[in-house]
Amino acid sequence: MSSIRTNLRVKDPRPAGVAGCLGLVDSGTEAIANWIAAGFRTIGALWPLVLLAKICVSLLVAMPLLVSSGGRIALALALITVDIAIILLPRRAIFRGLKAHVQTWAMLPLLLASGALFSLWMRGPRILSGGETLLALAPEVAVALLAVCIFGDRRLPGLVYCLGALLVATIERPGLTQAGLFLCCMLVMAIATLRQATIDRDRAIKQHEEDLRSQRADRLLYEYEQSGRGWFWETDRNGCLVYISDTLIGSLGAKADKLTGRPITDLICPGDRQQGDGERTLGFHLSARTGFSDIPVRAAMSKEERWWSISGQPVFNDYGQFYGFRGSGTDLTEMRRSQAEVTRLAQYDSLTGLANRVQMLRSLEQAVAGTRGQPGECTLMMLDLDRFKTVNDTLGHPAGDALLRQVSQRLQRVVGELGLVGRQGGDEFKVILPGRVDKGLIGQLAQTIIATLSQPYSIEGSPVVIGVSVGISACPHDGVTADALIRNADLALYAAKGDGRGVHRFYSAEMHADAEDRRQLEEDLRRALVAGGLHLCYQPVVSSRTEMITGYEALLRWTHPKRGPISPTLFIPIAEESGLIAQIGEWVMRTACRDAAQWHEDVRVAVNVSPIQFANPAFPATVMSALAGAQLAAGRLELEITESVFLNDDDGTDAMFARLKALGVRLALDDFGTGYSSLGYLKKAPFDKIKIDQSFVRGAAIKGSRNSAIIKAIVSLAEALGMDTTAEGAETHDELNLIRQLGCSHIQGYVYGRPMPADEVMIAQRSHGIAAKPQGFQSSRPERKTMLRTITVHHDGHAYTGRVRNISATGALIEGLWNVPPDTLFAIEFADNLTVNATARWSHEDRMGIEFATAVDLAQLRGVTMPKAIAS
Repeated sequence: MSSIRTNLRVKDPRPAGVAGCLGLVDSGTEAIANWIAAGFRTIGALWPLVLLAKICVSLLVAMPLLVSSGGRIALALALITVDIAIILLPRRAIFRGLKAHVQTWAMLPLLLASGALFSLWMRGPRILSGGETLLALAPEVAVALLAVCIFGDRRLPGLVYCLGALLVATIERPGLTQAGLFLCCMLVMAIATLRQATIDRDRAIKQHEEDLRSQRADRLLYEYEQSGRGWFWETDRNGCLVYISDTLIGSLGAKADKLTGRPITDLICPGDRQQGDGERTLGFHLSARTGFSDIPVRAAMSKEERWWSISGQPVFNDYGQFYGFRGSGTDLTEMRRSQAEVTRLAQYDSLTGLANRVQMLRSLEQAVAGTRGQPGECTLMMLDLDRFKTVNDTLGHPAGDALLRQVSQRLQRVVGELGLVGRQGGDEFKVILPGRVDKGLIGQLAQTIIATLSQPYSIEGSPVVIGVSVGISACPHDGVTADALIRNADLALYAAKGDGRGVHRFYSAEMHADAEDRRQLEEDLRRALVAGGLHLCYQPVVSSRTEMITGYEALLRWTHPKRGPISPTLFIPIAEESGLIAQIGEWVMRTACRDAAQWHEDVRVAVNVSPIQFANPAFPATVMSALAGAQLAAGRLELEITESVFLNDDDGTDAMFARLKALGVRLALDDFGTGYSSLGYLKKAPFDKIKIDQSFVRGAAIKGSRNSAIIKAIVSLAEALGMDTTAEGAETHDELNLIRQLGCSHIQGYVYGRPMPADEVMIAQRSHGIAAKPQGFQSSRPERKTMLRTITVHHDGHAYTGRVRNISATGALIEGLWNVPPDTLFAIEFADNLTVNATARWSHEDRMGIEFATAVDLAQLRGVTMPKAIAS
């Protein structure tokens, strides 16, 4: 581009003087220089005619004098040499490389010499003819006129040539007349030369500027064509192409002769509503002979799909006659592709390729719109992946993205043509089923989706198992607007997740009431936090070896002013979801430390830590502030942390453990055995204690239970790692004895006391110190159900009628038989096809307790009929 700009550059257009206009000095204007240089090339090309005229005149007039003397021969040779120099010099490259005024000064002496030498040559004929009349000058005048004609509008070369010719004649015959004639001729020619030079200069500059503009325009258009950004075309009056850019010809893969002469409409595909009506619009303008601009059309002759934007204007001559069209075009292909990609991204999820939130909402609105004022019929499924966050956090976000792609593929295969599948965002998906679909079929489809998505995945060579919960709402039964369907499907999804996940639930009106109740409970919890409606209770943790209380676990309680006591399993999740858990956790931490500061100095306090609290970088500062405010030693505070904190197993988790341990507090792994129970956690985290979940402790003393083996394994593992163990949920003496035998270092449960307020803890310590005494039942028994059922009791060939007051899987309380000796064997007939052997364990008046020989499935007793012996 720089070289082109250099070629098209106009020099400084400062006004040129008289000498500059005549070409005697550098004019500073490229136009004059070009004009002068072009004039000398023309003179050099036509000067042979002058030389030929001189030879002819010499032959006719001065032939007798050619050989008269050696001087005449030398003069002839000089004349011929000068004229040949005038002919050849402008053709030389070295001459053309000179500046214009240098060329002028090189040519003017030659022209002066040519005129003077020819005048000297013709001196002989004038002498012979007497030289008395002007007719004697006729040959010289004729040649001079021919030279002036060749010089054209270059007046200075003509003036110089005539000067040389007339100067010789004037010198030959000096006199007033000759001198006057010479001066008049020179003056007139000088004035004409100067006047014409000025006019020629202005015309040359104007013409040069026009040429520059034309060249610049041509080059810009050429560059525009070569860049591929656009092209040009022209048609005749019949709409057939007479010109088309080479770049377009190349892009179409055709030859110029194949395209020239064809109608321009042959290059364009027919339009339609989907592709656009550009071809029809273009045809209208061509037939109406009106201008048009930026009409999008699709190319017909291209091997791949290409789009153009065409503009054009009709061409008319000065008489208003139509000549055709002339215009330009640009390639819209890349822009169209970009627009299509933007549209795709606006409607489809970039990760999974499914419809995105916007398109799903639009499709749902169309589905519920219906016709004739009636709502449409459709079904909406909301899906939420279970345990996806675990995969995302443990294997990384790329693995999570790969899992989402596989989930979307499976989901599309299951749904198929039945409906539209979309991604709501994160790990949530939607399915829209248009039209009326039987509820049973929808339930089957939901179960198929759950079963399919719950199958193992292979992510980066690792097997991954997740689940999915589904909430379902239908139009018009569950709402007639898109927002209502989405809200109700969300409520159904929430109910499905609350029912254990991995299930589907249809929306019902009760769900809305539950959601409203949950919202109201959240507001009440906020008010309770501000108004001091929360309080702590403390359950003792006892050493299994010394039966001394080593600490208390702080348990959060909430007594609602209207509903009474609210279970922590209900309001703690609400606090975590609403963001209140951080404030509640800090209040629990400060209150527990303040209460513990008043206890016996050897008694610790254990505080549960939410995963949300643990993830807060400011949590160690909160712990340190609570310890300092209560003046409590760090070793007396024990933080109970669940395995869920390891879901974000990264450097931040390790750093948090290190910061807490640096404070001197104790760390306990809570509810061990119920989560993921990865031994890697125990290897990395600096725990001081493992708390065995109560689900393993309860019923461990019952014959046949495998819980004792699990407890023993956990105790062995903890001892090997140098950690204490606490068995939670011990309620009976049998469980207490078993836990001691298995080696647990600490015991927590109702067998040593229920949770109590802080003031009762102080009263107990003042009265009994920190010694603990077990209480409660000797052994645990299965759950008992109260009933009033008539049965038949068979003993020693006799049948008696009795009534069951309560029953469990292992025994029952029966009344109606008096003073039955212990260990008496019976056969209890509950129904004609259900008889169980039993043994009397105790008896008091008409009541006795029996133990079944084999466990009874209480579900079998529902709906059975009485024995025939009783019925009769």
